[in-house]
Amino acid sequence: MKKGEKQAKKTLFGPGIKIPNTFEAAKVNELPALAGGPFTIVGFLYFCAAKTANPLNCMIVPKIFFPPYVFFAAIVWLCSGGCSQNPPAPQTPDALPAHYSPQDSARDSVPEVDIDYLLGRFDPATRKDFVAIGKPYTDKSGMLLRREAFEAFKKMFEAAEKDGISLRIISATRNFRRQKEIWEAKWERYSKATPEAKARALKILEYSAMPGASRHHWGTDIDLNDLNNPSFEKNGKFAKAYAWLSAHAHEYGFCQPYTAGRAHGYKEEKWHWSYTPLSKHFLAVFKNKITDKDLTGFKGAETATEIGILQHYVSGINTACQ
Repeated sequence: MKKGEKQAKKTLFGPGIKIPNTFEAAKVNELPALAGGPFTIVGFLYFCAAKTANPLNCMIVPKIFFPPYVFFAAIVWLCSGGCSQNPPAPQTPDALPAHYSPQDSARDSVPEVDIDYLLGRFDPATRKDFVAIGKPYTDKSGMLLRREAFEAFKKMFEAAEKDGISLRIISATRNFRRQKEIWEAKWERYSKATPEAKARALKILEYSAMPGASRHHWGTDIDLNDLNNPSFEKNGKFAKAYAWLSAHAHEYGFCQPYTAGRAHGYKEEKWHWSYTPLSKHFLAVFKNKITDKDLTGFKGAETATEIGILQHYVSGINTACQ
């Protein structure tokens, strides 16, 4: 063995002995107690490569003490996990926390929406964020709902079923075109009894929104079981369902926007429930970007500003839903 090699060997296995100049930059004598252990070669390579300006120098000393195949195996082992300069990818949990709810998911990724969306000027059937509602959640065909809202409803539906409560969606997303059909049918129906435009609009607004101002445009709101309040009241067919919803709907992100006792807006609707993790955000954007003057394209639209649709109807909801 040559003198330089002997010095290098002593340096690896005992500090304090001078090493050749070629290893000064790597400061091999600073290695901790890895020397002598089963991972000496790997420890040396990792430490040396971090210290020296020329990592090729690190290949000289191990070659002296280890057979070539051992040295090659160590290089492969080290580079399989240690040679990449990229930081490790963040770990994704296999499962969400037990308390993580559908509304948490929605809040984590609230979608951006534009004015046309909020006004209902789109076809929900063409959008990937809307899904069809089928049995057993409804007895009707062709209804759609935002995916997040439907997933939350399915969980609420299952919980209600376990408690002996039946919930069925009878109306869901309605775009501008469909809301216009409903509005203008009533506009014609009340034309003789209420010829004056503002009075006629106010009559329709008892239970129907102007096109462009309906929460049903957003894909977050649903009507359940029946469209008559007495059905949900004492001795009514769905009195137990309403009591269950009042007690538990919030656990799944749903809120009744049109309750009794509000100063303004539509009359009470015990059947109407809104998925607030999305609808609260949509409402805030609506109030920020849209005015009464944006409500156009239907009979009686000229009354929107005089009535104050945004202030009294869009905003006139249960404060728990805002």
